[in-house]
Amino acid sequence: DTSVKRTDIHPEKCKNERSQAMNISYAIWGAAFVLFLIVEAAVPGLISIWFAAGALIALFTAIAGASLWLQLAVFLVISVVLLAATKPLAEKYVNRKAKPTNADMIIGKTCQVVEKIDNLASAGAVSVDGKVWTARSEDGSVLREETKARVLRIEGVKVIVEPCSE
Repeated sequence: DTSVKRTDIHPEKCKNERSQAMNISYAIWGAAFVLFLIVEAAVPGLISIWFAAGALIALFTAIAGASLWLQLAVFLVISVVLLAATKPLAEKYVNRKAKPTNADMIIGKTCQVVEKIDNLASAGAVSVDGKVWTARSEDGSVLREETKARVLRIEGVKVIVEPCSE
């Protein structure tokens, strides 16, 4: 008989290798799920929740004994479908436009110069709604005390103003 008998393949050895591969697969999908949840918790807005769901479903497919390519396909399909289906709704209801802060509410208001505004001297202040703000002029012009101005924007702790034509 010229046939060669393979004696180096042991069913138990194959079973152990497959079991180890499956355990690694569980660990990878479990770690991916946890990592996506950590990123979601750490970053404002909905960023990775869809991928966390995909990783969780891929973990279940690994536990069910699915092959690696099927696990990857499930992860990608679930993640993309959830992302496409729910992101517009989530943005509409979760990431509503931020409400302006008290400081933002002064933009566009008329104010009165209470300390001469001179950008070159790094001096100037205005009073807006009873609060005094350090101020600079938009175009670099000097604005005298008692001059009316309009708040254009806030840069750090300074308001940028332009003279009013009132």
